[in-house]
Amino acid sequence: MKKILIIDDQHDNALILFERLTREGFRVHIEYNGRDGIQYANTENPDLILLDIMMPDMNGLEVCRHLKNNARTAFIPIILVTAKNTPQDTEEGFRAGAFDYIKKPFDKLELFARVKSAIRHRETQELLLEAEKVSTYMATVVTTNHKIKQPLTLINLASTAIKRELTKEEVIRENIARKLETIEAAVLDIKDVLEQLNRIEKPRISEYVRDIKMIDLEPDEEE
Repeated sequence: MKKILIIDDQHDNALILFERLTREGFRVHIEYNGRDGIQYANTENPDLILLDIMMPDMNGLEVCRHLKNNARTAFIPIILVTAKNTPQDTEEGFRAGAFDYIKKPFDKLELFARVKSAIRHRETQELLLEAEKVSTYMATVVTTNHKIKQPLTLINLASTAIKRELTKEEVIRENIARKLETIEAAVLDIKDVLEQLNRIEKPRISEYVRDIKMIDLEPDEEE
């Protein structure tokens, strides 16, 4: 069941929205001021917020900006529900980060259509985000495999050579020392690759072969 948060200081308006949306099968919660609305959104992560603009203390535009600047709530679509209906009011609402705008008094069919559109938008955004996460994960796996395959091969060859050297009647210590240096260098290469991956904050995906992607570990020109 989709969860909708109503933030409106006018109890009658909030209750009308509550009753209509509840009948449509939504789970609805009401907060009567902006600060409590922000706190609820942070902890409960509703699927949609219906937000009044004209509120004391903290108006709807301030609430909208706060929610959109918070990583925990930035993806929640916000529909402004207000009697302020000039083109300038609408533009200001969209600049604050609102997804849509419903003018009071609102039509029931229009309300449901806009609510469902906003929820579909969030579902699409979530699917895109999950696809991006999967793509980044796969690119990381490909990158790790590509970058550490050679040093792992060197470690394997050096280990085999050391074992072979130890089976001889006369062990040449210099040969073992050289192979150990090879292993140490390969270990450092692997460590460097892992540290580069760990430092990445925003992955840059590049083409590898065919349709396979990998993480670009080359530093930016600005760095």
